[in-house]
Amino acid sequence: MTPEMQHLIDSLSENHTLTLAQYAALIDHRTPETAAELARRAVAVRQSIYGRDVYVRGLIEISNICKNDCLYCGIRRSSRTCRRYRLTPEEILDCAKEGYALGFRTFVLQGGEDGYYTDPLLCALIGDIKAACPGCAVTLSLGERSRESYQRLFDAGADRYLLRHETADPAHYAALHPQSMSFHNRMRCLYDLREIGYQVGCGFMVGSPGQLSAQLAQDLKFIETFRPDMCGIGPFVPHHDTPFGDKPAGTVELTCFLLSVIRLIHPPVLLPATTALGTIHPTGREWGILAGANVVMPNLSPVAVRGDYQLYDNKICTGEESAQCRGCLERRMESIGYRVVTHRGDVKRI
Repeated sequence: MTPEMQHLIDSLSENHTLTLAQYAALIDHRTPETAAELARRAVAVRQSIYGRDVYVRGLIEISNICKNDCLYCGIRRSSRTCRRYRLTPEEILDCAKEGYALGFRTFVLQGGEDGYYTDPLLCALIGDIKAACPGCAVTLSLGERSRESYQRLFDAGADRYLLRHETADPAHYAALHPQSMSFHNRMRCLYDLREIGYQVGCGFMVGSPGQLSAQLAQDLKFIETFRPDMCGIGPFVPHHDTPFGDKPAGTVELTCFLLSVIRLIHPPVLLPATTALGTIHPTGREWGILAGANVVMPNLSPVAVRGDYQLYDNKICTGEESAQCRGCLERRMESIGYRVVTHRGDVKRI
């Protein structure tokens, strides 16, 4: 390892910050040796806070209907091949009850920006889940809404909100999204969620079209300054029925490198080893944990619709029952010396 890279790693570990130029240099000049050293330090930091526990979240994909037309997304509004579905509140509640019986204590309701899910409907649903599943946490991942909507959902009992910023570079954001969407509004949403009191998650794609180390440096600086409770990053995986269908996927290598960097930037952050990681490599999620991640998200959605929530091609775990999906992840984590725990798994404040 060069003295310059050693200095950057030491500085990041000690101070939890680098300049934009230093973040870009760390990415541009990475080697297997620097990746291994960052992972070693990231794992040590994570274990000092969370031990060898891997938090599990029950993912319920409630709808693949979306008003937006993001250029990378398989459920974009103009998709010609997406078979649309929408779960009723009763179906969503049944998924949560099944997950609760399996030991899940956090449920993530994720979907496209579907106008069917009004504030009154969601507020009632949140209350029903909380009543049926005592002690659970409800996480929402339903896109951009008004501050007033976020407040109503929080008052109804929602604990967390996941909203990936996708990229912290406004020009890059514009290249990935239709003109009807704005970087400014995405950031407004994240800061509204933080001010309201949610545990807030952001995140970005690794290897998205047009992304350079300068854009990734901006993402890292944003995480450093925003200090999210959760940060979901995963490799860009193309979907054939999008304008980016012929673009190359991101890599496990760079994604895991950045997971380690993020852990050192913000030690208590909750970091998922994403399904996208497992999609582009059979042991991608294990590699994510070994790089510093500490969350996995098995699917609790009805098997009949899992194959229709295709944000990208070749998504894994679409045919397993919920108990099978959880059991598979438990065995995978145990194989690398970790254990899945099913309590709420709130972020630890240090």
